Amino acid sequence: MINISNYFAETVGLSTDTINKIFLSLGFIVLLYLFQLLILQIVWRQTKNVRIRYQWKRSLSFLLPFLGLVIIGAIWIQAFQQFGAFLGLLTAGLAIALKDPLTNLAGWFFIVFRHPFVVGDRIKIGEHAGDVIDIRLFQFTILEINSWVEADQSTGRMIHLPNGKIFTEPQINYTTGFNYIWNEIQVRITFESNWEKALKILQDIVNRRAENIDREAEREIFEASKNFMIHYTHLTPYVYTEVREFGIQLTIRYLCNPRRRRGTENDIWKDILTEFKRQDDIWFAYPTTRFYKLGEDPHEKNFHTPNK
Repeated sequence: MINISNYFAETVGLSTDTINKIFLSLGFIVLLYLFQLLILQIVWRQTKNVRIRYQWKRSLSFLLPFLGLVIIGAIWIQAFQQFGAFLGLLTAGLAIALKDPLTNLAGWFFIVFRHPFVVGDRIKIGEHAGDVIDIRLFQFTILEINSWVEADQSTGRMIHLPNGKIFTEPQINYTTGFNYIWNEIQVRITFESNWEKALKILQDIVNRRAENIDREAEREIFEASKNFMIHYTHLTPYVYTEVREFGIQLTIRYLCNPRRRRGTENDIWKDILTEFKRQDDIWFAYPTTRFYKLGEDPHEKNFHTPNK
């Protein structure tokens, strides 16, 4: 090495110390490159998961160039030869290069020990909603709901989310602590309808469909109140009445299991359609246009045409 250094020093006119630093720098670059190839080869043999391979490759592509820069800097700049400064720069470089993996790892610790959700919970995080089916060191997986289907039903797609999302995105948990959600069904009838009778019919239907839920929910709320500030005065289903622009809106509010929301709506709507069909003084409301002849009273009820 010394003879070669002397030769190059005499040939190019540089000092022997400078030539040695050049060779040493090139040697470290080659070693880092070979180290990267070795690590990636091991990863490629151990897993076929594209996401894991990508994370390793991406992390090494940030880490090794920074490490090489620090090492070469330590060779060429006297100030970097202070071990404390070198170690500080190395630590900072690792933190920057591995920012995403370290954040995801911290997210995994938070999920495991704080339990914002567990496998089996139905959650919504950011724009994504679904059932948690797997939790790993760097990511968790949900089975998607909603998207192009309605009423919280599964699309069949799996979404892999980095654990670090829990620090930056709000999380909605449908099932932790209290396994029921409030659901509402809006039924709009005409102003000419017998709204008192319609209200009683709807109240009877929802009471019959939810007869056991309120007792179960009361027990669950009592248990959940040990860990959360959850308090409801009324758990029984109720029908609210409002006047809207083209009719009277009766809103059914009731408790249901989040995974059975569409099923309960389907059952309740079938009962509503069956019961309303039997009535001669209840009609569904929808946007209509009415025409009156000159001299007719627009407030007369006999202008209404039942939609049956």
